[in-house]
Amino acid sequence: MKKISGFKFQISNLLFTVYFSLFPVAVFAAEAGGEHGGSIMEWVWRIVNFAILVFILVKFLNKPLKNYLQQRKELIEKSIKEAQEAKELAMKALREVEERLKVKDKEVEDIISSAKVSGEKEKERLIQEGERLKVKILEQAKTNIEYEVKKAKEAIKAEAVDAAMQLAEEKIKAKITKDDHEKLFQESLKLISTKN
Repeated sequence: MKKISGFKFQISNLLFTVYFSLFPVAVFAAEAGGEHGGSIMEWVWRIVNFAILVFILVKFLNKPLKNYLQQRKELIEKSIKEAQEAKELAMKALREVEERLKVKDKEVEDIISSAKVSGEKEKERLIQEGERLKVKILEQAKTNIEYEVKKAKEAIKAEAVDAAMQLAEEKIKAKITKDDHEKLFQESLKLISTKN
């Protein structure tokens, strides 16, 4: 019983739709009919034929049409659901990427600050090392200078002693006579003989 009343409802809906869809066409055709030789009855038969065609289509294609529309509806709903799931997955992935980017930004900031601190420490270490090397180099230079000065003084002393010896020798040679020379020779022989 319910199926019959549903069918009647569909038929009445269909006829109502056809009537209001084709009524303006029929009115327009009636007005223009005089010019082209058409009559209102001709249009009424066309409308009736169309209504019969629609009735046949609804009567015999009702179930396949319903099935097709139901399948189409389910396909669209499935597509919408899949699209929503894909959107949710994409949003989740986006949030994860944003979180990772925040973590990476923090890591980069930490690396930069760590590098700055490390750079400052290295700078201080290099300055201290430079100062230490400067003091060491100055001490080494001072030691080298003192050594060279001492060496130069000793060389000058040695030259002065040599020069004094030569001068003394020359003076002695100038003052020694043959007798003094003979006397020195004899004394040297005595010293040598006593040592043996």
